[in-house]
Amino acid sequence: QVRLVESGGGLVQAGDSLRLSCTASEGTFSSYSISWFRQVPGKEREFVATITRGAWATWYTYYADSVKGRFTISRDNAKNTVYLQMNSLKLEDTAVYYCAAVLSPPRFWSDQGGYDYWGQGTQITVSS
Repeated sequence: QVRLVESGGGLVQAGDSLRLSCTASEGTFSSYSISWFRQVPGKEREFVATITRGAWATWYTYYADSVKGRFTISRDNAKNTVYLQMNSLKLEDTAVYYCAAVLSPPRFWSDQGGYDYWGQGTQITVSS
C-alpha cells in the first residue's frame, strides 16, 4: 500500500507561482509513474502532468495542453517526492490538485481508472 500526501496548496494571485509536492510512503517510489490531476466542483477530474521512467533510467514528462509551458513536473526519488512547479497561474487553474501513482502505466495517462493510488488532494485558488 502506497500512501500519497499532497502539500503546497493555497491562495495565490493570477500570475503567481506555486509548487506542489506529492510525497509517498513507499520505499520503491522510483518504480512508480506519478501524475497530477485536478478537479473543479461539478466537472470531471482533469489530467495535468505525468513523470514516468523510460529506458536507461531516463525520465519522461507529459503535460496537458492547458498547462504546457507553465507547469513543470519533477521528482526527487531520494525524498520519495514529486513536484509540480506552477508558474503564471491563471484563474482557470483553480482546482483541487491530486497526485496519483501507477506501477504499470495505463494506456493513456489521462485514464484515472488506470492508477493504483491517489492522494487526498490539495486546494489551489487563483484570484484576480
